[in-house]
Amino acid sequence: MTDSPATLQPIPAIAPDAAPSADAAASDKVAETILQGIRAGTFATGQHLVEPDLMRRLGISRGSLREALKRLASEGIVTLTRFRGAYISAFDRKTVFDLLQMLEPLFCLAGRLAAEHCDTPEKVAQVMKVTADIEEAARHHNRAVYMQQRRNFYAVLIEVGGNRELSRAMPMARTELFRAQIESALSERQRQMHAGGYLRIAKAVVERNPATAERAMRKHFASTHKIISELPDHAFSTSI
Repeated sequence: MTDSPATLQPIPAIAPDAAPSADAAASDKVAETILQGIRAGTFATGQHLVEPDLMRRLGISRGSLREALKRLASEGIVTLTRFRGAYISAFDRKTVFDLLQMLEPLFCLAGRLAAEHCDTPEKVAQVMKVTADIEEAARHHNRAVYMQQRRNFYAVLIEVGGNRELSRAMPMARTELFRAQIESALSERQRQMHAGGYLRIAKAVVERNPATAERAMRKHFASTHKIISELPDHAFSTSI
């Protein structure tokens, strides 16, 4: 006599994604407040984050704030120190070079994919508008807007290129932190050199030339690497 087949159990339905937890929402709120402050220059890398001030400003509890800061520490946005609290992360020169080394292949891929898929007038208009926005912010020396438009530029490249995983892989908040840290040490020549790179990338993208777009991105990174090499030591932090 053979065993009867086992009764098949129904596979549980997969629940839809839950709404963000209160801690996750608090982390997002803290992160965006910090990044907006960094873009505007009201927060500086290495600055101590005073918990009562943040709690009052954001309307969150101490527990939610501390959970948020732990999450932000895991993302490298803040640094937590025992007994001294939380500080906005600061970078030494090697850390910046390491970050650039990691980002370059991702950004080159974003440029190449954008050039391959910039195949409608709407996409061309998107790329040209965000590039014009960067140029305008650079002309008016508007630091906060320039940093935001720089972030938008890469977001548009990723959207046009169609690989949404790139937005997950790129630590844009860390990139904004190091750009903010070196801002005051940059000369006008260095600022213009950096801003000019975006136009060259955009031109290759709208002309649908992937190889040229990738080369333009590599030249942009080489220019950034040169700028970092030229900056004085006081532009970088070795400790908090």
